[in-house]
Amino acid sequence: MDRYALTFNAGSSSLKLGLFRLADGRGVRIGGGAMSFGDGENFSFQIHDRAETVRLSGASTRKSQIKAVVDHLLPDGAIPVFAGHRIVHGGPKFDQPVQLGKDVLASIEALAPFAPMHLPPALEIARAVWEIYPGLPQTASFDTAFHASQSSLASRFAIPRELHDAGVRRYGFHGLSYKYIAGALRRLDPDLASSRVICAHLGSGASLCGMVDGVSIDTSMGFSALDGVPMATRPGAIDAGAVIHLLRHDYRHADDLENFLYHKCGLLGVSGKSGDVKVLLEDCQPASREAVDLFCFRIAGEIGRLAVSIGGVDAIVFTAGIGQHQPEIRRGVARHLSWMGLSLSETANKANTMVISARDSDVTAMVIGTDEEQVIADEAVSILAQAILRGSHDEERG
Repeated sequence: MDRYALTFNAGSSSLKLGLFRLADGRGVRIGGGAMSFGDGENFSFQIHDRAETVRLSGASTRKSQIKAVVDHLLPDGAIPVFAGHRIVHGGPKFDQPVQLGKDVLASIEALAPFAPMHLPPALEIARAVWEIYPGLPQTASFDTAFHASQSSLASRFAIPRELHDAGVRRYGFHGLSYKYIAGALRRLDPDLASSRVICAHLGSGASLCGMVDGVSIDTSMGFSALDGVPMATRPGAIDAGAVIHLLRHDYRHADDLENFLYHKCGLLGVSGKSGDVKVLLEDCQPASREAVDLFCFRIAGEIGRLAVSIGGVDAIVFTAGIGQHQPEIRRGVARHLSWMGLSLSETANKANTMVISARDSDVTAMVIGTDEEQVIADEAVSILAQAILRGSHDEERG
């Protein structure tokens, strides 16, 4: 009998689900999709790999929405053997994936002040899954865990040590994506994977990571997912003095300032039109062009900084929605990096092929799609291997 597993990749207002069949000791993806959490009973679910949007109704709570989607994904009568979750922030405590239980859930909940936009929805989903499937084994995979390898030079702010020890430090995010890319590189080009690689995860949230031999050395995001390069609606790095100024003169409450920084800045703020790179590239207004140019300029600047951290650059990997599908952004970034010997093949870049660097380029440039849900499934299988194996034997005896 086939056994299935679910993965939940929660954002602040949306959710990506993966459906996996267990085979040969790992999860093999067979489906999935994405949904936005809306108000009321009507919501839609976009099926991956198909031009299909499913309209679902009669589900007004998070539990009922998730059950409706899971029922749509799973074969009739199938019950998952486990569920894995992406948890954005593991704080200083969680540097490895873990099995969820009451105590672990409470420890993650205590970290909510570190990621108030992301942790509460993820925990709500985990609890909803247990209501739907009581006792179902669940695991947590942490975005911050991949960066636990970084030295204190990379992770420390220049603040009193007791604050660092209390958790005010640079963590880094998109770790599940970077872990996937590190593994993909090992399969595709082991020699390159063992060298100095900068991966650019460019989506509505964007960050970069400098790796040596697949290990995170430094990354652009810090204490929160606001830091680093500009994003769709987030500013990226901003002078703390500017934040103090905004708090004193424009936003007198931290909640209002938080909403402004997460939802009103970035490409949307600069362009005044949209945070969607595709929309900005098609727009002829100077402000839209400036937003795109700023995005490319800051990404290139961050690559230069990370090159210092890892002692040079052998390869740059572009991934996520923008990194994988927007040749103009990759071209714009590369234009600022000719000084390091990077040049792109115009034909390969336009075609979104895997290797997009020119033959005479000193730096290899690649495009590799990421798969955070696959990492969640793989980590869950690793944690729950014995329980899964016991379940298989029980089925055989039954």
